[in-house]
Amino acid sequence: MTLRQQALASFAHSVDPSSPDYLLWRSEGQPLVDSAYYTNAFLRAPKQLWEPLDAATKRRVVTEIKGLRRVSPPYTNWLLFAAMNEAFLLSIGEEWDPMRIDLAVRKINEWYAGDGWYSDGPRFHFDHYGSYVIHPMLVEILEVLVATGAKFNSLRAGELLEQAYKRMQRYGEHLERLIGPDGSYAPIGRSLTYRTAVFQPLGLLGWRKRLPKSLPEGQVRAATLAAQRAIFGNPSNFDKDGYLTIGFAGHQPALGDIYSNAGSMYIVSESLIALGLSPDDGYWKAPALPWTSKKPSPDSNFPRTIMSITDRPHGMLLTVRWVGSARMQHTLPMRTPR
Repeated sequence: MTLRQQALASFAHSVDPSSPDYLLWRSEGQPLVDSAYYTNAFLRAPKQLWEPLDAATKRRVVTEIKGLRRVSPPYTNWLLFAAMNEAFLLSIGEEWDPMRIDLAVRKINEWYAGDGWYSDGPRFHFDHYGSYVIHPMLVEILEVLVATGAKFNSLRAGELLEQAYKRMQRYGEHLERLIGPDGSYAPIGRSLTYRTAVFQPLGLLGWRKRLPKSLPEGQVRAATLAAQRAIFGNPSNFDKDGYLTIGFAGHQPALGDIYSNAGSMYIVSESLIALGLSPDDGYWKAPALPWTSKKPSPDSNFPRTIMSITDRPHGMLLTVRWVGSARMQHTLPMRTPR
């Protein structure tokens, strides 16, 4: 059985109430999170994963996804989970709720902090949720709106999509700089057990051929491959049966969050999205190039980043400037120790 055949079988079992693999669609709120990655897979590979499913399985999937409307998402990245499900329903011609998409898109853009970074809700959190959820899901939801020509309220999907890509490109520049000369990168914030899913935006930009000129394909491929090797070089990332363990660079269960489970570890597969490109694509054929942290030497040249933070009565003023480019300013509503 091929990997795709196994995936198709797993989708069928996941919505079959008589199967021991039937997922917990109808309890608590966490299934809303899982469902967004589930439907995102259908959006990314409809011909490979959605269209081959039998009619009964498709009906069951739609029923379970619509049933998750019972979950009222908090005003955080969770809004995108609800919106992703509606985008999927829209893409297959099912009844969908435009307000769930409208709310998510408007709030996420309202929370834009500047220089490629979004706040995860009203207050800024320094973590990798821009990679795990915000940048990729916002872009892919908007792509569905553009592809289907859906129009509602005053949402201009085409303009917002280009804006989202521009912001993700800037964020991607930051991500590339986080990768050290040996492939290691900073373990920041919660959900560290998603490991290299941190680099999902770079993979999506590569897949969509939207990498900025500052990030050549060979440079991104070399950098992210080094990060994969740095994390997965430790054999304790997998248990004796070959399943991922809870951890960051090995089996480190203390790093788990209250919502961590064996299945959620596989969000790390989002870091492999560039595998959607054919083997003869330029992303794979381009010669490997040193990434930014490997460039500092008397013979190399790269733009420097200047950042300043000024405390203000209603937040903090973040000013970021790359030499040779315009200064960017934004006020972040961050709590500061007094």
